[in-house]
Amino acid sequence: MRTVIAGGHGQIALRLERLLAQRGDSAAGLIRNAAQADDLRAVGAEPVVLDLESATVEQVAATLEGADAAVFAAGAGAGSGAERKQTVDLGAAVLLADAAVRAGVRRFLVVSSMGADPAARGMDPVFSAYLRAKGVADDEVRARAGLDWTIVRPGALTNDSGTGRVRLAESTGRGEIARDDVAAVLAEMLVVPQTAGKTLELIAGSDPVADAVRAAGSFGS
Repeated sequence: MRTVIAGGHGQIALRLERLLAQRGDSAAGLIRNAAQADDLRAVGAEPVVLDLESATVEQVAATLEGADAAVFAAGAGAGSGAERKQTVDLGAAVLLADAAVRAGVRRFLVVSSMGADPAARGMDPVFSAYLRAKGVADDEVRARAGLDWTIVRPGALTNDSGTGRVRLAESTGRGEIARDDVAAVLAEMLVVPQTAGKTLELIAGSDPVADAVRAAGSFGS
């Protein structure tokens, strides 16, 4: 199985790439900075230098040719302003979705955020812009008829060691989740297509990852 991951040098993406390589899958990570390439190679992924803020849909589609799945795990990151939330968290997500449709890559996972909402408002204008951008991006992905999408909305992310146990549901309530466990859930979703068409919140919990993903696939059925 070949998976292309946008935001390939991100903390969740690197963990996901390592998991995919360990089970014998092929992972390609899209990065904007060529200096990050060795970090991807170190976890067993193929680095592909492509800036999603300036690339065309044709260029992105070319990187997706022959892939079985795409994962949007990119983000403007801490310290970026509201403008880059629009160009990365929203614009790059839509670009990858359109490129996946063009390349015929149906399986499409999105790492979104708990609280993502096109109408989000709050005390912090930049964080509100982030949640709005994520919310609009999620809506845009859901509108793409050519995708078997799953949107994952993690709670507060930590760098704690993963426990392999999570809570994955349409609504979980607030909570934390280790990046290790987010990556493990994404890896499992790539081989469990029953979660397609679902928007799911994710926090630490008591269910083994494989059980949680399979149970989530039955919601609404």
